[in-house]
Amino acid sequence: MRLASTGTILHGVSVGEVLGVSTLAGARLIAGEAGLGRIVQRLNVMEVPDILAWVKPHELLLTTGYPLRNTPQSLGRLVIDLDERGLSALAIKLGRYLDEIPAEMIEQADRLGFPIIQLAGDVGFDDILNQVLTDILNRQAAVLARAEEAHRALVQVVLAGGGLEEVTAQVAELLDVSVAATDQVGTILASSGPAEHLPALKRPARVFDGHHAVVPVVAGGHHHGRIVAYSAAGTLRDSDVGILERAATVAALVVTRQEAVAAVESKYRADFLRDVLTGRAGGGDRVATRGRGFGWDLARPVTVLVAELDPLGGDERPVQDRLLAAWTSAVRRHDGKGAVVSFSHEVVAIVGSGVDTRRVAKDAAGAFADQGSATFSTGMSRVAETADHLPEAYSQALKAARVGRQLHGVSSVAHFDQLGVYRLLSLVQDTAELHAFVRETLGQLAGDDDPENADLRRTLAVLLDTNLNVAETARRLHFHYNTLRYRIGKLERLLGRFTEDAHLRLNLTLALHVLRMRGI
Repeated sequence: MRLASTGTILHGVSVGEVLGVSTLAGARLIAGEAGLGRIVQRLNVMEVPDILAWVKPHELLLTTGYPLRNTPQSLGRLVIDLDERGLSALAIKLGRYLDEIPAEMIEQADRLGFPIIQLAGDVGFDDILNQVLTDILNRQAAVLARAEEAHRALVQVVLAGGGLEEVTAQVAELLDVSVAATDQVGTILASSGPAEHLPALKRPARVFDGHHAVVPVVAGGHHHGRIVAYSAAGTLRDSDVGILERAATVAALVVTRQEAVAAVESKYRADFLRDVLTGRAGGGDRVATRGRGFGWDLARPVTVLVAELDPLGGDERPVQDRLLAAWTSAVRRHDGKGAVVSFSHEVVAIVGSGVDTRRVAKDAAGAFADQGSATFSTGMSRVAETADHLPEAYSQALKAARVGRQLHGVSSVAHFDQLGVYRLLSLVQDTAELHAFVRETLGQLAGDDDPENADLRRTLAVLLDTNLNVAETARRLHFHYNTLRYRIGKLERLLGRFTEDAHLRLNLTLALHVLRMRGI
């Protein structure tokens, strides 16, 4: 038995094993030694010229040479045709109809690794058929019995409430190898075997090579990871793959069960924290007590972080799940008593005030980037001294995330205290009023109908940033001094005498900030 190119298991005996049966004691291999590992699942007898219409993959084809006696020149092509149809080998009895095997046939067989066997003259085809088919059936029965035994043992693990650790331990015992269950990216979730085998289990070189065997864990159409087996001695057999496939099925049951339990627990945690952040969870003492039940310390001074996915098309649910996993890992690394939950469009984390929140955000971004191209923006609150201050801190972090994205684009990280005037502008909910203020203050420069408008706004912004320092503005914009003077004159004709009116300069500065933040 071996794996076919499609990844399915082939039950049978190899050509090399067929040569070892007693009825083939006088047979010898003429060509195609490289194909001795080909699997024989059935036998056929060639006594008609048009045999190609009747052959099937993985057959051992027996012949006396009778159909070939008049066309020895076509025997080289026959080997190619048989190989293309997936046959395992050709066994020929010479002497009666065919005296020798042509050199071209031997050459093609060696090139293709297609075994050609010369049978002894006194052997009967019925003896070969009987013995080889008996061996194939016995082999298949033994493999199925072993697989069934393994299946019963693995199902018992699940019925007893076991997890991936118990599944890998059971498979390791059944196969006498090291076994690991990994997630989609190769992280080992559970393993059984010597610690020195872990590196080989993390990144197997091949799907099957005697040392490694790898099968996917699939449930509900989703790829959850892999079951990996490793034998340092290279003793893994093809039949072991069947047991690993059964283990993968059981692992899929375990994973889906764990995910179902985790989903319920996650929703319970998220509902509780949502109540906390909206002020509906009760007093600080009650919040702290319930938080301890989840392993969270909400009684200490903390900082709230909000991570929002940057806009992307398609189904966001899998991406949101990855975002939660990345933040959970990052928070656990820096604060074992921190809280992490996922809401519909954001992940919220609460960590101790002494934790380096920017480092947490950086670690989360690194873990998230390893799994795809999506990005997220992060906002951070001021320190909330008690649980009663958590709703206000959450509002601050959410605002920082959204304003930070408007100001700096995707993947931004912003602290509420660093928003400056944008924090005040974000409080204005009437966007129509902001639009009107920008239009009234900037006039025709508020729009981009004229390609020159954006350039003039840039000149105005730098002038205001340098407190009307003409020389410094010219240097920053790489303008000639006289060119800048001309532009200042044009801006004052459009906007008014802002070089003399401090109140107008304030309005212009605010209008440019609104334009930058709101994208209008």
